Amino acid sequence: MSTPEAARRHTFGTGTLSRAAALVHTLLITQLMVLVATAPCLVALLFLARDASNLPLAAVCLLPLGPALSAALYALHSRGRDLTELRPARAYTRGWRLNAVPVLKLWAPLLGWLSVIGFSLAHFPAAGLPRWWAWLPALTGLVSVVWGTYALVLASLFTFRTADTARLAAYLMLRHGGATLGTASLLALAAGLTVLFTEALPALLAAPLLLCLLHTTRPVITEAQEDFTV
Repeated sequence: MSTPEAARRHTFGTGTLSRAAALVHTLLITQLMVLVATAPCLVALLFLARDASNLPLAAVCLLPLGPALSAALYALHSRGRDLTELRPARAYTRGWRLNAVPVLKLWAPLLGWLSVIGFSLAHFPAAGLPRWWAWLPALTGLVSVVWGTYALVLASLFTFRTADTARLAAYLMLRHGGATLGTASLLALAAGLTVLFTEALPALLAAPLLLCLLHTTRPVITEAQEDFTV
């Protein structure tokens, strides 16, 4: 004799296959939304020559990417777990509306700073310094990107002030070494795909990469929610 609890467990849309289908559907819709939101600027980026003089233009092209990725993180984090709760497009739109301005306050300065580092590295031989000194700005750039990734996650899921988000991202980056290493590995993967293939490939894989980022930074998200929110 079936119990009400057993009946609820076997409700349509709650099985393993249904959850897998829901995840695939959410990833596909979120990926489509990211591409639609960033397509014009990413197309322009593909036509830029890989030259240091184009770094400021590349930074401008990448500006819409911050809010787009933030909205995707919001949609994936709040995704429904079964086939009856699938509203990824609505969640993405809501995430973009809520987070676009706060994220740009962090994203724009980060892109400017990375442009300066990239320009410095491109013209490093002209400085007349030993070659091994180039590791200093390179390491600074890597730390900045990891910090920016943490800040993007926090700004996407919480409503901290910009300065508080920046400080909290730095604090949690140092506190959670495992998550930081995992985040750096994901960023290295994205960079490798860009260098070996094309700038478009990480964009085409944005949704699964962001889902991996959410899993990697789960301890960071949990601590931020438990210790820094009311």
